[in-house]
Amino acid sequence: MESSYGGPLGTLIAGVGMCAFYLALIWINSLLGLFLTPFFLMPLTWIQDAWNARRKAARA
Repeated sequence: MESSYGGPLGTLIAGVGMCAFYLALIWINSLLGLFLTPFFLMPLTWIQDAWNARRKAARA
């Protein structure tokens, strides 16, 4: 006996699977943005502080 999910049940299973996949994708991308942003912002602030200190020393 052959069983396949080619009818309406298959469409529902595929829809649920795709919904779960995209929800997981959104979740992991939001977590990556939340946790990786400081790794880029902190060095940029260090560079900005060094640049401002250099400009201030050049004026004095």
